[in-house]
Amino acid sequence: MKYAEIKALATDEIVARIQEEKATITKLKFAHAVSSIENPTRIYKSRKTIARLSTELTQRQAQAKAASESNS
Repeated sequence: MKYAEIKALATDEIVARIQEEKATITKLKFAHAVSSIENPTRIYKSRKTIARLSTELTQRQAQAKAASESNS
């Protein structure tokens, strides 16, 4: 998932996507432990996607906090 796609998502969609990706990683790790998965780089890509989503979520929370503090 590209960063431009992430910026287009709503905040609650980002949170849901993070949960989905974490579940995907858990499944992939389990499958990889049992037997070698076809494409192990999917684990790496899911981790990177979670990092991108988390970064965007953190930035949005910081902006919301700054906006609320400036209004006070």
